[in-house]
Amino acid sequence: MIKWILILLVVAAVASLLGFHKLAGAAATGVRILIALVLILFLLVILGVIAIA
Repeated sequence: MIKWILILLVVAAVASLLGFHKLAGAAATGVRILIALVLILFLLVILGVIAIA
């Protein structure tokens, strides 16, 4: 999932530099959603709600 976050960050940066602001905004929104998902899963693992076997 971290790989997807980095890919979307690069897409957002390149699209912003080239003037595709709507595409950059969509990619940045995707990054925000994925980062939130990673943080929630990390906290659930740390608190022991989800056990990784």
